[in-house]
Amino acid sequence: MKKSITLLLAVALTACGQSETPKQADVPTVEELAANPARLKELRQQCKTDRAGLGDVLCNRVAEATRKRFYGDGKVPYTPPEQPPKF
Repeated sequence: MKKSITLLLAVALTACGQSETPKQADVPTVEELAANPARLKELRQQCKTDRAGLGDVLCNRVAEATRKRFYGDGKVPYTPPEQPPKF
């Protein structure tokens, strides 16, 4: 009885392992993705349709690269207009 429980536990833990996803070394960095808008656009579409197939690591980097391209480096301060708007 103990052996079967141990075997069952081992099988259950093995089944809970990480799924097959691209290795982190194969996944482009955020900077590489942000520098290549065509590839970024292609990967964004693929992440929308098949996130499980591409993996969370890649899709998270794609999202971060998209944010980085949209917001830039974030060092530009807000500069209000000289004249306040007239309503």
